Amino acid sequence: MEGPHDDVLHRTPCVQEGLGSSPAQKHQRVSFLPQPEVAIIERSWDTTSKMSEQRYQIFQGSEVTNEMLVEAAKLFTDNYGIWGEQSPRSGKRVTLNASRLRNDYLPDHASTSYVRVVVDGNLAGNAIACRWNYDGKTICWITQLVVGKDYRERGLATGMLRSLRIAADDMYGIITSHPAACLAAASTFGTTIEKVPLDFIVTNAESVMKASPISYIQNAKLCGSLFNEEDLTGMVSGVNTEFFVDHQEPLDALASVQEYWDWPLGGLPDGHEYLLLMQGKSRRSSSRSSRH
Repeated sequence: MEGPHDDVLHRTPCVQEGLGSSPAQKHQRVSFLPQPEVAIIERSWDTTSKMSEQRYQIFQGSEVTNEMLVEAAKLFTDNYGIWGEQSPRSGKRVTLNASRLRNDYLPDHASTSYVRVVVDGNLAGNAIACRWNYDGKTICWITQLVVGKDYRERGLATGMLRSLRIAADDMYGIITSHPAACLAAASTFGTTIEKVPLDFIVTNAESVMKASPISYIQNAKLCGSLFNEEDLTGMVSGVNTEFFVDHQEPLDALASVQEYWDWPLGGLPDGHEYLLLMQGKSRRSSSRSSRH
């Protein structure tokens, strides 16, 4: 959370891509580099018809260098946003430094993965995931998702999430203020946003999150009518982070989303973020097969 003298991030926001663009035409090939790095190289045409090369690189948390962290922190700081009116730093840019990034998102005691996408030699986006075991199940939680403003609406966020996905994952989770991040996560890990199983969230969220090695997930306060019928915030599934970042961009995105989809997660009050928890696709298929 925001401290009185600390202008860095204390929890995990997600900066996502824009909405409404058509998928870019692309040709893809996959190459396997010496472990631990895997690169998926995509060549695509952007809106100006200029061909670009997209390289996805995956690392275990322990393999992320300080230089990579400095680049990731700068990407976040340059693209996340500003503090909202209820913050004592209202109007100032939300910042993150390399040390905080390491300690909060890639701690030594946790199993973490880092993926970045480089477009024509420039860092265009990155994402971090943390995995832990709960009740015999593997939980994969997206703790950061950032796409640079100049590289949005190209499918980069979805590409990074797909790079992080593995067959052994039983559940996927994300806390984010951005509806576009919810759309990308739902389509990558589960189903369409309209078919997100709210009953699965209310049944599993609290116990799964309490088992997390990441403190902001473990200590998150569940919020919304899904968890409390007397909740009056207008939110359905979310958490109260007291992270008072300006919500104008997410609210504009939400208005666009609601023109095309039946949005299931409700409104977005100040200081709150959406919560998604989904069963992995392969696990759902196995469950259905076992019932027949």
